[in-house]
Amino acid sequence: MEQSLMLVTDFYEYSMAYTYFKEGRHTEIAYFDMFIRTIPDGGGYYVFNGLHKLIHFVENFKFSTEQIDYLHSTGAFDQEFLTFLSTLSLNIDMWSVPEGTPVFSNEPVITIRGSFIEAQIIETILLQCINYSSLVTTKASRIVRAARGREVLEFGTRRAQGHDASIEGARAAVIAGCMATACTEAGMKYNIPVSGTMAHSFVQVYDSEYDAFLAYARNNPENCIFLVDTYDTLRSGVPNAIKVAKDYLIPNGYRLKGVRLDSGDLAYLSKSTRALLDDAGLQDVKIVVSNSLDEFLIDDLLMQDAKIDVFGVGENLITSKSSPVLGGVYKVVAFEKGETIVPTIKVSDNIGKITNPGYKKLYRFYDKDSNMALADLIALADEIIDPNEYEIFDPISPWKRKTLTNYIVKELQLPILKKGKLVYDVPTTLEVQTYHYEQMQTLWDEVKRLRFPHKYYVDLSQKLWDLKNKLLEEKTI
Repeated sequence: MEQSLMLVTDFYEYSMAYTYFKEGRHTEIAYFDMFIRTIPDGGGYYVFNGLHKLIHFVENFKFSTEQIDYLHSTGAFDQEFLTFLSTLSLNIDMWSVPEGTPVFSNEPVITIRGSFIEAQIIETILLQCINYSSLVTTKASRIVRAARGREVLEFGTRRAQGHDASIEGARAAVIAGCMATACTEAGMKYNIPVSGTMAHSFVQVYDSEYDAFLAYARNNPENCIFLVDTYDTLRSGVPNAIKVAKDYLIPNGYRLKGVRLDSGDLAYLSKSTRALLDDAGLQDVKIVVSNSLDEFLIDDLLMQDAKIDVFGVGENLITSKSSPVLGGVYKVVAFEKGETIVPTIKVSDNIGKITNPGYKKLYRFYDKDSNMALADLIALADEIIDPNEYEIFDPISPWKRKTLTNYIVKELQLPILKKGKLVYDVPTTLEVQTYHYEQMQTLWDEVKRLRFPHKYYVDLSQKLWDLKNKLLEEKTI
């Protein structure tokens, strides 16, 4: 698997690397930042994820003989370069925000320092690792928030765009707060809870719905969640679930855990189902719903006072269907010339595509009393941030200024790799889940709104802002 990923790279990465090599510039050092320009679904934040896969790739970076032979067959490279690639290892430095961190557009979430070839050749796989995982974690975070404390289960394995997406999507969903996944492989690989009971086909192969529920109860008495909409939810499904609970489960010391609705008007059906269950003395039985749910439908159902305890969310989560691409980019921001770090900038007629130059650090200010996030700051790496008072300003409208006091300031990027060696303790998936929950509590509800969220402050330091404008003047003369 790791070897196959070596060529999951845009071909121009090799064309550029070849040119650097032939020009004798392949040992020069560059700095690259990874960031996004636009938050999906018009949201107020996105959730960084995918670092674990990137670390795994870097640690297993090695070309196979077959891959070198293929590159030779393209006729684009000489043998000297291919011999160089065959012995290449990644001695890069990497800084990154931790997985599960809520972050914002234009913030450098990963910074890479390495030779021109090393830093360039990992661009595509880096973006693949981060873009999909961050996209699905963000969508799942929005869905979990919409559920208002009710359980959310990830049901998207069969709708995922490939087996790897189903596994990584399941991990992303659990990090964002989903209680379990339907993906068995993800459960094994990442030690996360798995969940699943029955499909409509199971009910259909028995002579009656009652027989199907009873057979399931006899063999899975501690995990009975019956799918009650195969024929008629209120006249058949729910009554048969109640009957099996009273005929078999309760007499044998078990309880019916839940019933699942997978079609129809979920608000109406959940209320009617709750009434039937309560009348039967089964107030503890949970109502689980599925069927093309997303954060907006969940929010609407709860505004209608739907009697739902658990949401099973599939395709709209695992594919982030409403916003299926996270536009993460990877841009060079500086070079080393001797002992000097020389900043560089990309200029564009599109203001949003102008990069922030230089080797930088990302900081977050937290209120000392409430621990709520106040603002983020992108500053040059050699700057010292005053721990007591700091003036922030809008980088687009610099006359809008605010002085922060009574804060704790934290650097968000952590050292991950030093000369290719891991210097970071990679957390488990459930540890990332806990960290994500804690970090989300530091964001104001206004920033986390599903619709028209408040814009969180992400500002440049005065020194960085001055540098950016100086370079823009130089490049546009």
